[in-house]
Amino acid sequence: MPILQAARRRALLAAALGAPLLAARAGRAQSQLPQGQPSEFRIGFQKSGPLLVARQNGDFERAFAPLGIAVNWLEFTYGPPLLEALNVGSIDFGAVGDAPPIFAQAARAKLLYVAATPSRGASQAILVPQDSPLRSVAELKGRRLAFARGSSAHSLAVGAVEKAGLAWSDISPVELPPADAGAAFARGNIDAWSIWDPFFALTELQRNARVLVAGDAVEPQSSYFLANRGFTEAHPRLVAQAVTVLAGVGAWSDAHREEVARLGAEATGLPIEAMRRAAARAAFEVAPLSEAVIAQQQRVADRFHRLKLIPRAVTVRDIVWQPPAA
Repeated sequence: MPILQAARRRALLAAALGAPLLAARAGRAQSQLPQGQPSEFRIGFQKSGPLLVARQNGDFERAFAPLGIAVNWLEFTYGPPLLEALNVGSIDFGAVGDAPPIFAQAARAKLLYVAATPSRGASQAILVPQDSPLRSVAELKGRRLAFARGSSAHSLAVGAVEKAGLAWSDISPVELPPADAGAAFARGNIDAWSIWDPFFALTELQRNARVLVAGDAVEPQSSYFLANRGFTEAHPRLVAQAVTVLAGVGAWSDAHREEVARLGAEATGLPIEAMRRAAARAAFEVAPLSEAVIAQQQRVADRFHRLKLIPRAVTVRDIVWQPPAA
């Protein structure tokens, strides 16, 4: 472990030095925090990704302990409940997939995009039972496709159906949170399931599920770090420091995927092989939202509005945060 820890420290340092845009904006965040800093930093996390790694390794605790700021963690099964907690101020910071912020923005939630993990979308897929007769998304016409409403799996389902030349009305959408959808899949009560890792990997291993279409064959699906708007406006340098910490965690995770899998298995109690699969195809980079990522997210938002799945059009750029100058 000492060798691994030393390597990890070197990777974190290299990442911090190699992320000039983030470091330039937030490198002096610790020394410039205002006197009215909060007593705690509350983070919402899910079962994978840089935030789970940071929680297991105490990265935020080490960064914020010198400031006298406690770090509190709250786990969520998927994105929409996490963003609702962010909106009402129950947490300050969290990570979700592409669709939850769009639904939240359409509902005028008080949140801001503060960073992104650009991704091809390999960590998500539409699954069918191994013996299913379905061989293409086009064959989902008239079939029951499950997903969690407002989640990145919802986005994948909509994108895959559209790419296959079907209308959204051609399928029978079944809106279920991951645990309920997993049970329905096991009982044969749904025909297909749009889902993300580690549920994706776990279902492959335990249910011998077959991939009908992987996310990276449909379109890129980045994930996002968001913060409560009021908290961010009151404590911009603290949020900037959090993003800088995550940039280092992401770089280390990318170079240590086996260790990421082990940490994930320890944190969740899920089988190590499922976490290995999830870690192998995950994206870990943490960076400011690029023009390409903003445009990608806007296309997702426009499609949800066109299909009347959100009540109003949104402009993603309106809630993209601009970090304070160094």
